[in-house]
Amino acid sequence: MFRYNVRGENIEVTEAIRDYVEKKVGKLERYFSDSPEATVHVNLKVYTEKTAKVEVTIPLPYLVLRAEETSPDLYASVDLVVDKLERQIRKFKTKINRKSRETGMNTAKAAIFLNGEETPEETPELDIVRTKRLSLKPMDSEEAVLQMNMLGHNFFIFEDSETNGTSIVYRRKDGKYGLIETD
Repeated sequence: MFRYNVRGENIEVTEAIRDYVEKKVGKLERYFSDSPEATVHVNLKVYTEKTAKVEVTIPLPYLVLRAEETSPDLYASVDLVVDKLERQIRKFKTKINRKSRETGMNTAKAAIFLNGEETPEETPELDIVRTKRLSLKPMDSEEAVLQMNMLGHNFFIFEDSETNGTSIVYRRKDGKYGLIETD
């Protein structure tokens, strides 16, 4: 059974909005044989340019579903996010079904959470067509951003000279930069 944590930024989450979100996101439960115990995190944002962004994260035992959509209408953004989450679930189910057919047995523990209905194979095989090997150079995050920009890439993997761990810098959609640090 899903529990809901609905937050609003620059918007008051009314009962009507909460009901709409719970009704739409609740439809995803039909994809699971046993309703998983999960807290659905929904973040609603309204921007000054009259757009609404909806972010939904559903952490499940063997899968984290996450999607976000921005559109001029809050309710349309909710619909688009639910569509995106449905595609993710169908893709995951297809992958599990394919693996179980290939090996002749159920290879993924996650399959117990998905109901048994077959889904048509909607996605092509995910073939790795290129492999790169690299040696990580110790540097700080600012130098990694400079290296990333020099190469014209959207992300860059490096050894953080401060933590000695592997880190990744990436370019965000808003043009700013993000940093992912590993433990």
